[in-house]
Amino acid sequence: MENTTIYALGTPAPSRARPGALSVIRFSGPRAAEVLIFLTEPHAFGRGHSARDPALPPPRRMALRTLVDPLTAEAIDRGLVVWFEAPHSETGETMAELHLHGGRAVANSAFAAIQKLGFCRLAEPGEFTRRAFEHNKLDLTEAEAIADLVAAETDQQRRQALQQMDGALHRLYEDWRTLGLRTLAHLEAAIDFPDEDLPSGIGDEVRESITALRAEIAGHLEDKRGERLREGLGIAIIGPPNAGKSSLLNLLARREAAIVSETAGTTRDVIEVHLDLGGWPVVLADTAGLRRTGDAIEQEGVRRALARAATADLRLLVLDATNDWKTAMAELTADSGRWDPSSDIVVVNKIDLQPVDFAGVVALSAKSGAGLPELLARLQHSAAVLMEQGAAAAPPLTRARHREALIDAEAALGRALVAPEVALAAEDLRLAMRALGRITGTVRIDELLDVIFRDFCIGK
Repeated sequence: MENTTIYALGTPAPSRARPGALSVIRFSGPRAAEVLIFLTEPHAFGRGHSARDPALPPPRRMALRTLVDPLTAEAIDRGLVVWFEAPHSETGETMAELHLHGGRAVANSAFAAIQKLGFCRLAEPGEFTRRAFEHNKLDLTEAEAIADLVAAETDQQRRQALQQMDGALHRLYEDWRTLGLRTLAHLEAAIDFPDEDLPSGIGDEVRESITALRAEIAGHLEDKRGERLREGLGIAIIGPPNAGKSSLLNLLARREAAIVSETAGTTRDVIEVHLDLGGWPVVLADTAGLRRTGDAIEQEGVRRALARAATADLRLLVLDATNDWKTAMAELTADSGRWDPSSDIVVVNKIDLQPVDFAGVVALSAKSGAGLPELLARLQHSAAVLMEQGAAAAPPLTRARHREALIDAEAALGRALVAPEVALAAEDLRLAMRALGRITGTVRIDELLDVIFRDFCIGK
């Protein structure tokens, strides 16, 4: 592990258009506390007091200091400083922070002063969090949760990230790994001590443990809540040409995201818009009108529309109130992918031209906005139903990396159950435990760590 002291701006970089109120510069490493000694001078508190703080304040206590240039002693700013002793810090190393005013000149001068010290370097993206992982302050799932929390755009994403940062996934995967290791120990005993009088029924216990563990992992893999919440719930807008699909997209997005035209076939590719729908992140997709056509390009658009409808979590079927929409509804719900009447929604548009009163559908005018509150309520309810399925169960997996490792673990457990020899079963069980360890970082793979932490922002 590199034994250097790193630093980075822990707040958004100030700009001319948007100067910040504060700039917080963070340090981590063996000489972090020395930064405060070389870059700050004590400052008397209140008028008439000559007593001054020592050069280094007590750990974990904020102190007022004057930031100075280490070579010229010129004052740069006056702010608060704090430091934390190792290992009682976020990274497990000695840490320090400068809390300065948020102007660009202050931040630039502070960085120039830090560079003159000669024993600090600018941190790479994610390096603070990686050092916390290296010092066993958190595991990989918790580290990834920090990145998710920083990137969270909706309230539900924030809640999921906090749950994971609190160690919910870590505890689940470590419990599975502990069970697997205990089962592996029984298999190893049967291999290493074949002549010993081992407890009767040990083979059945091992088989039951592997079967139960495999079933739990399989159920976990079927739960898509975490990935849906992290990436966004996929909603496909489908329907015949000129029903108002693009107008509906623009209405929900509150901007002109799609071209609206009376010419049939204007939308030929999938147009996506990201929305916050009552706290749920949503990827709303406008698709080509569904109809038979001889135009090769439009045919491809229809194919993509059907493909998106088949893979979407939720579908909005938009129909034209001025046409025979009931017949179109019957045809399209039977032929547009996996239509789910319990969550998918039928929207009958253009009620400003032809009023509609029909149970189960949302009557809407994308032109005037009539019916929009009911549609939003239906969408939020359907999203909540989809996202909260199995919510009382174990915390959901959130990343493709986790899914890949769990698939490997489940496959290895399946092979262990049918292995013709105990030694082969033990090896497959060992591979399954190694796959689980890859998720939390119990099994160290440096290349994997590089991929995970380089996606973090600088200062984290």
